[in-house]
Amino acid sequence: MTGQEPEVLPAPEDNRRQVLYWRLLARLFDQEEQATLESASLAVVEDIGLPTALLDPQVAVDSIVQRHPELAAEFEGLMAPPETGPASPDPGGDGRDRAAEVRRAALVSKVLLNVFASPSGTVTAGQLSRWQSDAAWLERSFGCKPGELRGGRPGGAGAGPTGSGGAGTTPDLSRLIPAIGPELGAIEADLVKRMRLREVLADPKLAAQLTPSMSLIEQLLRDKNNLSGVALANAKALIRRFVDEVAEVLRTQVEKSTVGALDRSVPPKRVFRNLDLDRTIWKNLTNWSPEEERLYVDRLYYRHTARKTTPQRLIVVVDQSGSMVDSMVNCTILASIFAGLPKVDVHLIAYDTQALDLTPWVHDPFETLLRTNLGGGTDGTVAMTLAQPKIAEPRNTVVVWISDFYEWRAEPLFESMAAIHRSGAKFIPVGSVTSSGRGSVNPWFRERFKDLGTPVLSGHIRKLVHELKTFLA
Repeated sequence: MTGQEPEVLPAPEDNRRQVLYWRLLARLFDQEEQATLESASLAVVEDIGLPTALLDPQVAVDSIVQRHPELAAEFEGLMAPPETGPASPDPGGDGRDRAAEVRRAALVSKVLLNVFASPSGTVTAGQLSRWQSDAAWLERSFGCKPGELRGGRPGGAGAGPTGSGGAGTTPDLSRLIPAIGPELGAIEADLVKRMRLREVLADPKLAAQLTPSMSLIEQLLRDKNNLSGVALANAKALIRRFVDEVAEVLRTQVEKSTVGALDRSVPPKRVFRNLDLDRTIWKNLTNWSPEEERLYVDRLYYRHTARKTTPQRLIVVVDQSGSMVDSMVNCTILASIFAGLPKVDVHLIAYDTQALDLTPWVHDPFETLLRTNLGGGTDGTVAMTLAQPKIAEPRNTVVVWISDFYEWRAEPLFESMAAIHRSGAKFIPVGSVTSSGRGSVNPWFRERFKDLGTPVLSGHIRKLVHELKTFLA
């Protein structure tokens, strides 16, 4: 005996899995095919009984699933963590777990390659639509709904922490969720930017293939003054469709709790649905007849449902410069929802180097967005000139200011904001109002707002909804 441990050779399945992943990395970083990796991967895919179209990045996942419906269930949740904890490394030694990992590696490689090896040059509507379809399959593979990762709302099975797996297993790819969401959004935005948008919009069939997204809406809003006829009509239809979809989500968040306390000065409405049965029985117990086993009711009692609300004024000031498009769209929709609440007087001001009072259209976010002029620099002092006269009763006023606060006249703007805060009005500075909560804020403003006692609210749009409802309640 030499005292040396015998060399442990990797199982054939481990080699096959590595071939597939090495090919994936090679194709992601270099468009040119590596002949050795391509032929080896082809042999692996054929040997395990999967369609060779998995290796063709020009073939969409949808096409694969249409031809091989049995693969749909394998793509769903492909990269989600196991429900029962980390997988064990082939306990029986018969290679069945390792063989399953080879199959999984082939499917994972297909989805990742199709999404992250995006088309170069000018992008057609068909290419964008296909990429969005493949991106939706990637989101499904993490256990999320299509659009969740791109929108920064991972809510599927892949969102939780899991183990890393044992030897012979594929690493837990669900850990990539926080990083993949922003990357998907960036890729989609780049594809939209490189698309011949005007030509696509002029063709109703091509326009119908477009899936509304924040990136697409941004391009439409920027280019709306250059569109006319059929192209403009198709652009408006896409904007309205996106607005309606986002509004439905935000409206649900706003309506989760009621606004205002019960107003007991208003007599309860005497209708059956307001009948307080427990109180009615309790108050009439003295009328119980033991002989007849019957309760005689002299008076019915009803619940109060009217709510006491003080007229509140909500002033939303939103930066519409190039870095704040996502917030502009979300806040316009959010303002329209709050404008529909009883006794809430909503005003909306948009600004870059000029300010625009959009209050007359605040109830219709679609019309409001069509009147915006995205882009340009940032000068919040022009917006402050419009906002200050609207603060008639400071104690009943909340001013929400949404911006990254990269201002070229910072000192005078901050002094005006501090004056609003000192007047008794509720001042809420917001660094981002997006579904993902991503966004940068000028550190100079951040520190001064913190010292003022009104720290910058950054994060998910639900935070702003909560702040506003707390004030309006």
